[in-house]
Amino acid sequence: MFIYKGLLLPYPSSNLILDVALLVLFLGLEILRIFYGWKGNLCEHAVTTAVSLFLLLPCITLCAYFLLLQSFVLRLEFLLGLVLLCFYGLQFLLSVLALSAFARSKVY
Repeated sequence: MFIYKGLLLPYPSSNLILDVALLVLFLGLEILRIFYGWKGNLCEHAVTTAVSLFLLLPCITLCAYFLLLQSFVLRLEFLLGLVLLCFYGLQFLLSVLALSAFARSKVY
């Protein structure tokens, strides 16, 4: 979508570079968040699940930026961002439940 917006819309080049850089940062944070959540869930380890939960906060912030503050927001981007925020909310609730279950379990 950034290629489409960069070619067809009057996107300022400095804003396009900033948005693409934030998108690459968002990609890196998402990879780390999913990896730590996956490892924490498989190993039932509270610390890695908590790391995944803390990485959720900058991901929510970046999603809100792309949803509301970038130069041009397409309808498809807006809908996908809303769906992503709903999934983030669901993940937050499930992560808190899993974290409390992992913290209560006894390791032998």
